[in-house]
Amino acid sequence: MIGRRCGAWLAGAIALLPGCTAGDSRIALHFWAMGREAEVVLELIPEFERLHPGIRVEVEQLPWSAAHEKLLTAVAGDSTPDLCQLGNSWIAELLALKALVPLDAHLARSAISREDYFQGAWDGNVLGGSVYGIPWYVDTRLLFYRTDLLAAAGFTAPPKDWAEWLRMLDALIQNSHGERYGVLLPLNEYDSLIALALQQREPLLRDNGAHGNFANGEFERTFEFYVDMFRKHYAPPVSNSQIANVWTEFARGYFSFYITGPWNIGEFKRRLPAAVQGKWMTAPLPGLNGPGASTAGGASLAVFRGAQHAEAAWQLIEYLSQPAVQQRFHALTGNLPPRRSSWQGALESDPYAAAFRDQLERVKPVPKVAEWERIATEMRLVAERVVRGDLSVHAGALELDARSDRILAKRRELLAAGTIL
Repeated sequence: MIGRRCGAWLAGAIALLPGCTAGDSRIALHFWAMGREAEVVLELIPEFERLHPGIRVEVEQLPWSAAHEKLLTAVAGDSTPDLCQLGNSWIAELLALKALVPLDAHLARSAISREDYFQGAWDGNVLGGSVYGIPWYVDTRLLFYRTDLLAAAGFTAPPKDWAEWLRMLDALIQNSHGERYGVLLPLNEYDSLIALALQQREPLLRDNGAHGNFANGEFERTFEFYVDMFRKHYAPPVSNSQIANVWTEFARGYFSFYITGPWNIGEFKRRLPAAVQGKWMTAPLPGLNGPGASTAGGASLAVFRGAQHAEAAWQLIEYLSQPAVQQRFHALTGNLPPRRSSWQGALESDPYAAAFRDQLERVKPVPKVAEWERIATEMRLVAERVVRGDLSVHAGALELDARSDRILAKRRELLAAGTIL
C-alpha cells in the first residue's frame, strides 16, 4: 500500500529518512510533513528516538502545492500515514471523510495543557466537542509599518482602532501630496479581509456552517471599511503580481502599512536596505473600538484513523509539543510556538515578535467547514468586483451569501442526514 512501504510514495514526495533496515526491530512510525518543516523536523527526531528506542520515525516531505491532493488520494486509497502535519483549515474536511481520530483520551493522561495554548489556535482543532489536532505552530496576520513615515505624519504610535487608523492613512496621503499610498491590500489575497471580518461578533457562516452570513450589518460594516481603503486612495487597487518587489516598495515608502505574517520578520531584516532598518515595526491589528482580532492560522499534528502505531504517533506529538522542543523548532524555522510557555527566552525579548505575542491572544479560527477555502476564494473574487465598482457593498454581501449557499448545498444534505458534525 502507498505510504506503508519504504520509498514507495507518489512521485514528488521525498523520503527524508532511511527506509527499512534489515534486522531493525523498531516499529516504523510514518510521519508526513510539508515544505521546510519536513526538513527541519529531522533535526529534532534523533533525540525523540533516543528517548523512545523502540521507535524509528520515517518522515516524508510533501510540497505544500500538492499536499492537499495527496492527502485526499491517500484517504481514498486507505494509505494514510500514522500522523501528519495539517493546515488548520484542512481538519474539518478530513474529519468529514472520517479520516482522523479524536485525541481526547490521549490528552486526558497527557502533560499537554490546553490552557497553555493560545485559545484561538486550540479552538481551530475542536469539532463536535472533540480535539482532532494539536497545534504545532501558529500563524496570524498583523501590521508591519514604517515608524519614520508615521512620525513624519504626526503619529508616534501605531493605530489602536479603525478610526485612528483612518486618520493616520489620511495624514500619510496628505503628507506625500497624494504620491504614495497608506496600506497595501493585494486584491489577489483574501487574508486581510478575513482578518478584519473575524473581528465582528457575527459568524461568517450561520446554522452550523450551512449558510453564508455576509448580508448582515456587521459584515457589511467591515466590508465598507475595507472597500473605503480603495475608494479613498489609501490602498492601491492592485494584486501582488503588480508589485514588482514588496520589500523594495515598502522601503521606498510606496505604502506605509502592510498586513502580513511572521515569516516577514526575517524577510524584512534580510531584504530591506540598511537605511530603512530601525524604521519599521510590527503592531497588532486595530479593531472597531480597540485592539482587534485576527486569523488563527498555522499547522497542527493529527493522527489518522488508519494509523498502525497510534500510541507511538501520540508520543511523537507529545515530544514535539514540549516547550523546549518548540523553542528549538522556532529557532530553526521562525515559526511561532502555539504554547505561551514556549515564548520564554529569546522570543520574549524580540521587539518584532512582541506584537505577534499580543495578537495571538486575540486570534479566531475560520469557519470549521470543509468548504471554507472555496468560500474564501469567492470572498476575494467578489471583493475585487466591489472595489472596482461593479457591485455595491450590499450587493456584494448578497452575492457572497448566494455563492456560499451554493457551495454549502452538500453540507446541508449531510447535516440533515446526521452524517457530519
